[in-house]
Amino acid sequence: MAGSSYGNIFKVTTWGESHGKGLGVVVDGVPAGLELCEEDIQIFLNRRKPGQSKFTTPRKEDDAVEILSGVFEGKTTGTPVSMVVWNKNQKSKDYSEIASYYRPGHADFCFDEKYGFRDYRGGGRSSGRETIGRVAAGAIAVKMLSGLGIKFLTYTRSIGPVTINEVNFDAHEIYNNSLYMPDADAALKASEYLEECLKSLNSSGGVCECVITGLPVGLGDPVFEKIDANLAKAIMSIGAVKGFEIGDGFDAAKATGLTNNDAFIMRDGAVSKETNHSGGTLGGMTDGSPLIFRAAIKPTPSIAATQHTVNKSGEDIEISIKGRHDPIIVPRAVVVVEAMAAITIADALLINMGARMDRITDFYNTCLGSKSSPATKARITTIFPDRCFLSISLEQSVMFFLMNSKYILEYISNEQRIKQKILRIRHPKSHKRQWQHNKKDA
Repeated sequence: MAGSSYGNIFKVTTWGESHGKGLGVVVDGVPAGLELCEEDIQIFLNRRKPGQSKFTTPRKEDDAVEILSGVFEGKTTGTPVSMVVWNKNQKSKDYSEIASYYRPGHADFCFDEKYGFRDYRGGGRSSGRETIGRVAAGAIAVKMLSGLGIKFLTYTRSIGPVTINEVNFDAHEIYNNSLYMPDADAALKASEYLEECLKSLNSSGGVCECVITGLPVGLGDPVFEKIDANLAKAIMSIGAVKGFEIGDGFDAAKATGLTNNDAFIMRDGAVSKETNHSGGTLGGMTDGSPLIFRAAIKPTPSIAATQHTVNKSGEDIEISIKGRHDPIIVPRAVVVVEAMAAITIADALLINMGARMDRITDFYNTCLGSKSSPATKARITTIFPDRCFLSISLEQSVMFFLMNSKYILEYISNEQRIKQKILRIRHPKSHKRQWQHNKKDA
């Protein structure tokens, strides 16, 4: 089975099945020197684990993560970070009956047709538990990005017919209710609606919204690597997601050029936008505005109500699905959406570091060129004694510095001029302003 990996430099590969021994992920491309422990990951996994409310599956799993590699003495080593969560509460007998028929809304039929075989215990690789690996990897990405001032706010925008009221929006309310809605009134109404769904042996869908702030201008590329296209792929790869829109999304089709365009203005001495109909991207690249997108999530297909289907013998039958299932996926999907967005942004950020020749030149001139003091060169040689920078290609050199920029920042902490150059390459505008602010304070 191909297709279990995502990303270019920050590359994520998930593995495992819902009722296997465990599930996990290997994250390649994590820069060395990032402070990381299991608690950093567990905080995110706790947001998606089952059994937290009456609106999630009663399956009880601790979802306790173990870091197997890539971390030493509390910091990433630059080698692949491997993590695992062991399954402890599988009840495979609940699924023995479905081996003979195809569940409506599930991947059973397609698996059988494509592979001639399927793991019917909870869906195997198509189970929602596959997202454990995504969330663990996303936790690393979020921590890496938060150090650069990039923040994520992800929440439930709607459940069934109940949508949050923007007037009542309160970010602190998101974690005060089990539905992760930033509107207490909407959360109450949505809970009442879900109660009705449970009584009728039914389920509901909804919409997650994610707002990313602190992004530099220029992440993404204009053709096949557009940041919005890559986000769409990342989010649509989540099993239950059936729709994706960024900015005004489908409402842009109803607008005119005059009402849809975001006028540019000067704000605090920098180019900004008066509105944000585009959702923070232009031409496939981030434009420095908050990046806003939404993911439409279908109702849980496993429901106890009677449904029509066919069995492997081609006979029409009626079924009522047994087992432990969420009446709604949306609340637990919120952190999965955030994780996939963070993975995409982290990858785009690392790729973007090699986008301009002048910044690569500045970096080399500062760290290795005539502008560097003998002491600085000596320290770099000491840190990286096995590297001969003059004998490898420009592309290899750039990739090497991308992967080891954290070490350079740590070991040359007293070289403020060098630190300025590195930060300017990584986050051109905001870091430059912060540097100027720091100089004034000094």
